[in-house]
Formats: sequence, C-alpha cells, structure tokens
Amino acid sequence: MPIERWSTAQVLALAPDTSSARAAQGVSAATKWEVTGRDDDVLWGLCRGSGKHPYQACVDLTEPAYRCSCPSRKFPCKHALGLMLLWSAGGAPDAAAPDWVAEWRASRAARAARTPATAPAPRGSADPEAARKRAEQRADRITAGLDELDRWLTDQVAHGLAGSERSGYGPYEAMAARLVDAQAPGAANAVRRLGRIAGVGQHWADRLLGELALLRLLVASHARLDELPAPLAATVRSRVGIPVPTDEVLAGPRVRDRWHVLGQVDLADERLATRRTWLHGEESGRFALLLAFTPIGQAFPADVVPGTILDADLCWHPGNLPMRALVAERHATLQPEGPPAGAVGVAAALAGWSAAVAAEPWCENVPMLLGGVTLTDDGHLVDAAGDALPLSAGYDQPWWLLAGSGGRPVTLAGEYGPGGFRPLAAWPDGRYVPAPIGPTGDRRGPQLPPDLLSAALVGTERRPYEGGAVGGVLLGGRGPSGLLEGAAVALAYARAGVTPVPGRLPIEPAPDEIAPQVPAAAGRRLALLLSDGGVPGGTEVALGLLGDWLGHAADLGYRVPPELLPPLLDAGRRRTALRPALGAVAGRRGGWLAARRADWRYLLTEATADPDPQDWATGTPGQRLAYLAAVRATDPAAGLALLSETFDIEDPDDRARLLGALATGLSLADEPLLERALDDRRKEVRAVAADLLSMLPGSALSQRMAERALACVRIERRALGRDRLVVTPPGECDAAMRRDGVQPKPPRGIGPQAWLLEEILARTPLDTWTTAFARTADQVLALPVADHWGPTLHKGLARAAVVQRDPAWVTVLADEMSRPVNKDQDPYDEALTAQLYEALPPEALARYAAQALGRDPIRAHRLLAMQTGPWPDDLAVAVLDAIKVLAAGERHAWHIGELCRTAAPSMPVSFAGRAAALAEALHAADPPTRQAIAVAQLAAALTFRREMYEELR
Repeated sequence: MPIERWSTAQVLALAPDTSSARAAQGVSAATKWEVTGRDDDVLWGLCRGSGKHPYQACVDLTEPAYRCSCPSRKFPCKHALGLMLLWSAGGAPDAAAPDWVAEWRASRAARAARTPATAPAPRGSADPEAARKRAEQRADRITAGLDELDRWLTDQVAHGLAGSERSGYGPYEAMAARLVDAQAPGAANAVRRLGRIAGVGQHWADRLLGELALLRLLVASHARLDELPAPLAATVRSRVGIPVPTDEVLAGPRVRDRWHVLGQVDLADERLATRRTWLHGEESGRFALLLAFTPIGQAFPADVVPGTILDADLCWHPGNLPMRALVAERHATLQPEGPPAGAVGVAAALAGWSAAVAAEPWCENVPMLLGGVTLTDDGHLVDAAGDALPLSAGYDQPWWLLAGSGGRPVTLAGEYGPGGFRPLAAWPDGRYVPAPIGPTGDRRGPQLPPDLLSAALVGTERRPYEGGAVGGVLLGGRGPSGLLEGAAVALAYARAGVTPVPGRLPIEPAPDEIAPQVPAAAGRRLALLLSDGGVPGGTEVALGLLGDWLGHAADLGYRVPPELLPPLLDAGRRRTALRPALGAVAGRRGGWLAARRADWRYLLTEATADPDPQDWATGTPGQRLAYLAAVRATDPAAGLALLSETFDIEDPDDRARLLGALATGLSLADEPLLERALDDRRKEVRAVAADLLSMLPGSALSQRMAERALACVRIERRALGRDRLVVTPPGECDAAMRRDGVQPKPPRGIGPQAWLLEEILARTPLDTWTTAFARTADQVLALPVADHWGPTLHKGLARAAVVQRDPAWVTVLADEMSRPVNKDQDPYDEALTAQLYEALPPEALARYAAQALGRDPIRAHRLLAMQTGPWPDDLAVAVLDAIKVLAAGERHAWHIGELCRTAAPSMPVSFAGRAAALAEALHAADPPTRQAIAVAQLAAALTFRREMYEELR
C-alpha cells in the first residue's frame, strides 16, 4: 500500500521533547547514513554513530512503530526521527529490507496475531450485574466526595479567604487527593488549580473566590443531576471526571468535513502532558477539540498536523457545549491553498463566547477564527468595524504576527478566555504561520462585586452574608453557600457580558516590498539555522553558516521570509557581524519592525538592498545611506550633489555615515566637500573626511601629509656601509595637523613623538617613499633605521598599507610584522598585524595560514578565522592534510576540533567528499576518537552548505 510522504512538521511532532527534535535534525542528512531504504511501509537505515558499528534503525509507518539499536531511552530516538526526516525530504529510496528488519516485522506480526486470542476480556464485560454494582459504588463514592467538597468550600468562605495566602498549597492538595480517592478526577484537578491561585498575583482573592464559586456550582449541579437536561447533565459528569466510553462516543452521529487544523496547545503537570488540537470545519463551520494525553517525556501521536486539512468523520462527546471530538474515520490529509473559510469579526466572536459561557459556566476558553483583524499598539486586535479585543498576557507583543502580516489585516485563529485572546496561527498572504510558544500570564482585573469579595476575605463567621441582587437578579441565599451562589452568578454575568473594546486604531502598515523572497526551500533552511539545533557541528557552526546564508542571499538580491525577521533581528542584536548582510535581506519590513522596538533599531543604520528615490527624503538612516550609495555607484557626481545640498543640516551621526558613502566612486571632485568636513564640529565626521582624503591620490591632504612625512624621514646615503633612514619626529601637534586628522593624544605605552610620527606616516601615500627614495617597497623596508625608530616607522607604514590596500606594501609589511613571536607582541602590535592579514590578498593570507598550521596552531586559527569568503583550494588541502597528520598522534584533539569548526563555513563545498573519506578512515578506531567525530561533522557541514547554496539559486 503506497504511503504519502510526511511533512517535516508531522515527523517532528513525534519527538518526545525539543532536544530530541534538534538532535534528529542533526542526523537527518544523507551523509549520516551508510544506507537507507523503504520496503513497503517500513523505513530502515544504518546510521553512523559513536561506535564501530552503525546503529540499526527502522520505522513502521502505519502506526508508527520504531526500533533502534542505540542505547537511548527516548522513544522514538533521534535516529528513528532522523530517518523519517530524511524520508520526508525525498530520501530513503525503495529497497528490499535486510534480515534484521524482516525479523522485527515478523516478531511484531506474531505479537499482533497472539493478541486477540490471549488478551483478557474487558473488565466487567462478562458480568453486567457486577458492572452495574461497580457503577453504583463509584456513583456513591463520587457523591460522598462531592459532599465533602461542598463542606470544604463553605468552610473556606466561612473562615475567610485571607488566611489562604498563608496556608500554602497543602490544604488544596489534601482535598484534591480525597477527590481522587472518590474517583472524581475532574473536580480534583479544579481544586489543585485553586492552590496555584491563592496568594499569587494582584487580584488573587477575586480569582480564587470565582473558582470556588464555580466549584460550588458544579457540586450543586451534580446533586440535581437527574433533574438537568441530558446535554447539561453530560457536561456536569464530564467536569466531575466521569468518562464517556469511546465506543459510546463513536456510536453517535458523525460529521464528515474537511477540517482545517488551526493549531495546538501543549500543557503539562507532574505526570501527564496534554495536547489540545483545534479544528474548524470547512462546510459545517463547526469547531472541534481533539485531546491527546501522554506521560511526560513521551511523544504525542503525529496523526494531526497544524496547517493541514484533515478529511475525516468526527464524533462529539455529549455536552451542553459540544467541543471535544474523536476521529471516527480518516479519509485523507490535504494541504490547504489558503486560510480557512468562516472567519468572523470581533463582535460575532465575542457573542459566541457569551453563548458558550451561558451554555457552560465552567467554560475556560473557546476557539475563535477571526477575519480581517489588525494589531494595535496597545496589545489588541481590531477588525474592519473598529471592534477590538485584548490579547492575553504573554501574547500582547506578537512580533511574529507583526512581522508576518506587516500590520495588514489577516485571518487569525486562537483561544479566547477571561484573560484575553491567545493566538495559535495566522494566514498572512494565505500562508500558514504558527504562533510561537509564549509565557503564560493573567492580567484580568476584578470581576466580582466588592461586597461579596470583602465578605469572603473576612469570612461569613465575622461578617454574615444576607444575600442581595447580582446583575439585577435578587438572590435569596444566605451564609457561605449563598455567598458562593452569588459569586457564581456574578462571575457568569461578568464573563458572558464582555463586549468589544471601542476606540482602538490599527497600526500603520509596513511599506510594500520590492526585492523577491527567497525560495521556499531556502526559507526552511534559514528557519533550521535559527532553531538552535539540527546543524552539523552545533551552535558555533550554525552561527557561521547563518552569516554565510545571509551573505549569499544578499548577493542574490533576496529578502527573507517576513515571519523569520524577529529571530533574525535578535541574532543581529547579539552579533554585530551579521548586521550588514541582515540589513540587505531584511527588506522594508525589517526596517519597519526595527523602528518599533528599541533593541532592533540598530538595523535602521544599516544600508538596505532596495533603495528608492523617496528614501532620501523620508527613509530611515540606513535607507538614505543605501540610496546615496546606489547613486554614487552609477553617477558619482549626482551623489555628491545630493549630499552637498543637505550636508550642513544633516544630523551629526548621519553626516558621518553619509560622508562615508563617498568611498564609492571617490575622486578629486569630492575633495572640496571633504575638505569642508575637516572643519566639522563632530569628531566622527572629521575622522571620516580625513580617512577618505588619505585614500584619495593627489588630494591636498595627501600632499600635506607627504611633506610632513618627508620632513620627518629622510634617507642618508653613506659612502661606507649601507644607506639608512634617519628619523626626526615632529615636536608637537599643531592646529593644521589636528585639522588633517592627526590625533595628538597617544595611547598608553606610546611616547608623544613616536605617536605623532606614526599618525603622519599612517596618512601618507605609500608611493611617497618609492618615489622619493627611488626604491621598491621591499627595498625601502630593508633599509636600516637609525636610533631605534624602526618599529615606529614600520607601524606607521603598516597602518597606511591597511587603509590604502597596496598589495606590495601589505605583503612585505605582513612579513615584517610577523617576525616577532606572537607571545612577545603587545596587544597593539597584534591588532595591527591582524589588520594587515585582513588586507592581504586571499592567496597570500592562505599561504600564511598554511605555513602556520604545523608549527603554530594558535596563530593558524587566527589566520584561518580572518580568511573571509571561500578558502582557496590550496588552503583547504593544507587544512585536511594537517588534520590527517595531527590525527595520527594521541594529542591535538582540541586543535582538530577548532580546525573543523573554522573550516565548516569557509572550506569549499567541493571538499565534502574528501572530508567524508578522511572521517571514514578515522572511524576505523573502536570507539571512534573525538578527532573522527569532528571530521565527520565537518563533512556533514560541507554537505549542508552545498545544499544551502543550491536552494538559494
């Protein structure tokens, strides 16, 4: 029987916890498996692990059922999940299963064949009279337990709720335990919840009295069970905890529909995890709630996946507000083509809530499918009619929804209760976007009359309750029972009487996007990189690959899926190196989001990828910078004119950034504006102008610096001995020097004259020396320097080479600065040497790194980390050769691990095969060494990158 491939979401829904899901994604690549296949309805594979022999994993897709030879106690383990993920992505071709899979299938078939004959008959099915007596005995126990609960409830109010703040959780747990013994688990759970309310939060007494009143209403309803209508009686039984047999539910009426799976909510207590899955019928318009339970640490079944359509027959549990349903027959699972139909406005949705509370006062939440709602600035959802409802605490700043919708109306599914609306999913542009898990919270205000609350706090023994009117209804009850009845009525009135919030205005929508969005597969890959798991090599490698992904997407002119902007902006907040590429791929919605949150506003200063002429007048600083850079790239004169017109009225910070855009197409035509900027009051503006003028051949500043430099450094031609350089440092920093960017105050540890000399040399054109001394760069540096001024001279020339990027000077100065052993260099020299390395041509830097691999591991790591972009093939070969040599010894495991982590985002992906072969050779040891595992992760990371690049094309 052919089985339709599952989606990634269906597979991950089987994971027993989030760590298992992350680990499974890490073993889902084909390179992790020696061989995989699918034989009819069984997946099988051999996964490389930490032992000599691979793990044998197989999955029966019909149940599903799992088997793996790994020692994990989780069920399913990461290998079974990874195998299913590989299959869902198109892997695991049809292939006959090996003997060990056939044996497993045979043993399962044998157990299934024995079950009907050996399984005991259902308890009580053979003796109806005994079953009747047991039912009567349970009814008597429940009645006795609820009678005791009734006395306990009235005692709480009689003695006063003020003492509950000090009594702690104990009294509630004790009462709940007695209800469990009385076989009333529903009532027991309600009492346990009371213990989590008492003394917690600002309005705890109001909420505690309300829940006590609802419990008292449940007890009173159960006492009159025979008098209630059948649907309401069924609701009372369910709330007490009397289950309805599954066969009885499935024997009821069926409704077949195409059920949109709106979303899921997972809850957990000490022993049991509960999953609520909400469905909405396409034709019937009905809501349905599927409940699933599993022990803590076990996986929920993955038969219903949010965002899909379930074509099935459903049967509902009886009740006055029938919501809970069972799947009687499943026909198909479909992919939707847009949002579900039947969404309503806020007023209609709140009317449905009121009807639900009227039908079932114990109702805690109901599903809502809102159409055309927009976020407001104060945590509300407002529809086209201007009706609004509040978001619940913990969900009132839904950045995921703001990013996905761009502030435009969307269809939104969620749960509504007294605490507000909890989003489950949205459909911006017709795409299903699930809501992330948010923190729980409750910011409800008081809902009960003050006189009832004050009497309950003090206690009716001290302040007798004589009854009164609630909601226009005169209640005759007295004492603690009467107070609880009055509180129940008041709470029902308050909850059912909620109306739309008026006067809320939607936020201004985000501007329209210009750049195309990345392909869907690339978007899924980005989500994986942001998920803190599932990437070979772990989090450190994932961060490097994230920067690589962003850089490639920026080069191709793409923008990211909008719903991924919040985690991306958080990543950029923590890692400044990501920001330039992030600014290019965030699109206009990224800037719009960043303007709304303080810790994301850094993005506003990054250049965007889609400049627009309107940006110059109204855009963010980053958009204005991007537009100016774009104009400079095509018409430098027009860009200069644009900046010159507004330069004097720009914000000082913006002046510095915008002035830096003149580096694109820099020419002598820019010199007048740059010379004017040397007199700016802002230090940052003057520094940018001085740097640009230093880079501009033939500028007046360069000539002035050359004159100063030649006055300080001259060649002494000697008849005997070698010619040498004689240094006469400047005596002071005059006003003209300060105007040209010379900083008068030296860093700690450098003398004033040495610093001034270095500053002048750093701003002097390098061809000054080759022209004045009639020597090449290496010949100039080979000249001895009198009076120990050599180090200062070389530092100044090195700084000039870093700015001017002259390959001849950079290469020879890198050799000069590298001569001292690293540990003997001070931090200033090390930083300058690193800048020289970064300025080297890629092939020269690769040569330095390859030379350092064998003799100086620390320096090699530094050099490799500086190698931006893909490594040259020669460097990749050198690194793999070094790993092979190091792995032959017992030591250097840390060195190999660092090399592999550094190589993962930079080594050419064409070397994935060589890395995999090296890993295979190292895996010959039993057990595999840490070196072998690190190399295997490198091979997997290279394969990951290759797939990443293919998806971005």
